[in-house]
Amino acid sequence: MKRIGIIAKQNKPEAVPIVRNLVEWFQPKKIEVYIEEGMETLLRSSSPRPKVNYVEKEDIPTHAEMIIVLGGDGTLLSVARLVEGHDVPILGVNLGGLGFLTEITLEELYRVLERVVEGNFTTNERVVLSASVIRRGERMTEFTVLNDAVVNKGALARIIDLETTINGEYLTTFKSDGLILSTPTGSTAYNLSAGGPIVYPSLHCIIITPICPHTLTNRPIVIPDDVEIRATLKTKQQEVILTLDGQQGFTLEFEDVVEVKKAVGHILLIKSPYRHYFEVLREKLKWGER
Repeated sequence: MKRIGIIAKQNKPEAVPIVRNLVEWFQPKKIEVYIEEGMETLLRSSSPRPKVNYVEKEDIPTHAEMIIVLGGDGTLLSVARLVEGHDVPILGVNLGGLGFLTEITLEELYRVLERVVEGNFTTNERVVLSASVIRRGERMTEFTVLNDAVVNKGALARIIDLETTINGEYLTTFKSDGLILSTPTGSTAYNLSAGGPIVYPSLHCIIITPICPHTLTNRPIVIPDDVEIRATLKTKQQEVILTLDGQQGFTLEFEDVVEVKKAVGHILLIKSPYRHYFEVLREKLKWGER
C-alpha cells in the first residue's frame, strides 16, 4: 500500500489535526498521500507544512489504492459515489454519531492502519443499486446508491399511489407516504426507521419497505438482487421526490417510472479486525439493554 487518499468532513474542526497526524504518520513509511484541494488552506496554516498531493476530490480514487474517510456515514456515502467504477477499498473512521458504515474508532485507527499498509486486512463487498427515472419512455436520469432510493411525498401532500412490479410482474400498488428500495447496507438506515428488517450486509438482496402504508397488510419484502423493480407514480398534482442516499434528489411527475436494479459495480469497505457485525449492532442499537 503506497498511495492513500484521505477525505474528511471539513466542517468537523477535529478533522484537521487528525489529517495532519495521519500525513506525518505516513511520511516515514514513504506512502504518498492524496487530499482534496479544499483541505489545502487548513493544512498549510500549520507548521511544519505536511508534504501531500492536493487534487480534486473526484480524482482521488484514480490515484489512491485506498481511501480513508473521516466523518460520519453521510460522508462515507458521498465517497462511495466517487469510487464507483474503481476497485478502491474505503476505511471509514467515525467522527459522527451512530456510524454503522464508519465503524473504525479513533482509538483503534493506527492499529488498524498498521495492518492495512502491510496488506493484512479484509474487505466487505457491498451491493450498490442503480436507480433511474423514466418519463414517457425516456430515461431522464440515473443514480448509483449504496443505501437506498426513496420515493417520498412532500410535507403537505396526501398519500401517493405507487404501482410496483418485479421483472414485469405486478406486485401491488402501495398507498403510502412513500416507498424505500434499500440495499442490505441501507437496512439499518431509513428502512429500519420505517419498520423494515435488518439484513446482513453481505447478502445479495433488495428490501422494499412502504412508508406509513394506508393498508397495514402492506409489509416489507426482501427479494433477490437480480431483479428489476419498477414503481410508477399514479397520483396527480402531488409533490413527490426521489431521494438517493438522502443526499441527492429528483422531482417526479405523474406516470414517472422509478426503475431500480443492482448496479454493475460494488463498494469495498475495510472491516475492523477488532469487532464483528453483531457487536456493532449491539453497540449501535443497544440490543439486550433494558
